[in-house]
Amino acid sequence: MSIAFMKDPEGETLEDIPERPVSPHRNLVTPEGLAHIEAEAARLQEAFSRAQKAVAERGEEEDRLNLLRIGRDLRYWMARRSSAELVPPLKDSGRVHFGSTVVIEREDGRRQRWRIVGEDEADPAHETISHVSPLARALVNKVVGDVVEVNSRDVEVVEIH
Repeated sequence: MSIAFMKDPEGETLEDIPERPVSPHRNLVTPEGLAHIEAEAARLQEAFSRAQKAVAERGEEEDRLNLLRIGRDLRYWMARRSSAELVPPLKDSGRVHFGSTVVIEREDGRRQRWRIVGEDEADPAHETISHVSPLARALVNKVVGDVVEVNSRDVEVVEIH
């Protein structure tokens, strides 16, 4: 039987493991973001070596699927590492820029704090948003007091750090 038609216990076949899409946008990263990318690549390189050993020793279908998944993720993080553009922290906090932490006030009075970071760093649960998000794109180059429209709603820049 062809390896391409084997199924794992969860029903996934070897041909069902698509590549992770790589963003077409510039891969701007903060120093922390670059460290995260490098750590992920290193972790996956080690996992890939262990998975190769498991395939060589046991050759089980689950081992091959695991190797393919790790390989896919490793290719993604290596591509992100090779395209990373490190943006050092800027001293000027007078205007919103990549790496800024911005406090905005919404029409309903809610205040939110967001740090503008790279796509792989973005995690709204931790108050970080991607530089390509609509909010970040609307805020870049704004100063305290500026009002911008995002998703048909106004937000005001109240602090920049």
